[in-house]
Amino acid sequence: MGPKTPVTERDFFRQPLRKQINLKHPLVRLADLVNWDRLGVSMSESFASDKGRPATSPRLVAGLLYLQHAFDLSDEEVVWQWVENPYWQVFTGESYLQTEPPIDPSSLTRWRKRLGEAGVEELLAETIEAAKRAGVIKASSVKRVIVDTTVIAKAIAHPTDSRLLERCREHLVKAAARNGLKLRQNYNREAPRLGLQIGRYTHAKQYKRMRKALRTLRSWVGRVMRDVERQVAQVADSGRATLLELVASAKRILSQKPKDRNKLYALHVPKVECLAKGKARMPYEFGVKVSITTTHKEGLVVGMRLMPGNPYDGHTLAEALEQAAILSDVTPEVAVVDRGYKGVAIHGVKTDHPGLRRGITRTTRNDQAAKCNRASHRSHENRWEARSKLAQRRAR
Repeated sequence: MGPKTPVTERDFFRQPLRKQINLKHPLVRLADLVNWDRLGVSMSESFASDKGRPATSPRLVAGLLYLQHAFDLSDEEVVWQWVENPYWQVFTGESYLQTEPPIDPSSLTRWRKRLGEAGVEELLAETIEAAKRAGVIKASSVKRVIVDTTVIAKAIAHPTDSRLLERCREHLVKAAARNGLKLRQNYNREAPRLGLQIGRYTHAKQYKRMRKALRTLRSWVGRVMRDVERQVAQVADSGRATLLELVASAKRILSQKPKDRNKLYALHVPKVECLAKGKARMPYEFGVKVSITTTHKEGLVVGMRLMPGNPYDGHTLAEALEQAAILSDVTPEVAVVDRGYKGVAIHGVKTDHPGLRRGITRTTRNDQAAKCNRASHRSHENRWEARSKLAQRRAR
């Protein structure tokens, strides 16, 4: 059932929150700029049925989602900090101080699934409109944007072969016990010890012993997997699909090679991809590529979209600019990108990237010169500081 219309009743024994706090606080001012009624109507469309218990207030959920991403908090942390912070309560529409959590943290997960990509884009579009009402950006600001890609890292451990095989065996054994299947051998004692030993062999650079132990662990996991697969027919229909999916994942882990593409890196997040960053401190990241579009002058986010499959950056440019035009109602005319977008031309949009020589305007040339001057000035200051320190050491 969709959310009910909130009824505001005055309490004669308590003082309203707005009379106790600083109304110039940024969150209070932002709450007055957001069109919560429009958000409530768009979020209520996610409910297809009129039966059941009324849902939580859309303003509460939208406010919590904004606060969660603004302060980089988990679902549990944002709910409990909401209880401690009166400004957060005013931002989500509360009139009086509350001392209990407003919702269970798991409700945020269900709301995100219910909203989907279209609902999240509505939230982003409302932030852009609020920025226009506050005068943070102008309509012309969206005509010149910066487009770049990054990686949303998933919460997974580094996918070593021994760890993946051991986790696969654990999941198979637990699933068999849950469905009442009796295994010939589960290797609950031997496999964890062998996994630890593989890590020790790798640390000691004894790779021949490591490969031999890894083959043994892989054969044990294969035995457990085949034993479960033979008994799948005995499982009820309700749990058979989950068990077959787990067996398919086990086969995929057992068959994949180190140089294969589209590998499985985690059982609980099967769509994780390995993305090369090209940085010494972090050569690879495991997650999903995302494209982010911001205004060139103010740095306000006007577009953000997942790009599964690790596509080439240049192939994501048209989709990113299209999303920015839809959310802000202004079509970008200039896109500032890095060298990863070279070789891609979008009709009606001028693309600026490093190394561009032809067709650059005076503004672009001045920006490039200013960047070079700042870089040379910093390097000159660093050299001067190093020389002065060296002279002081010699004087001592």
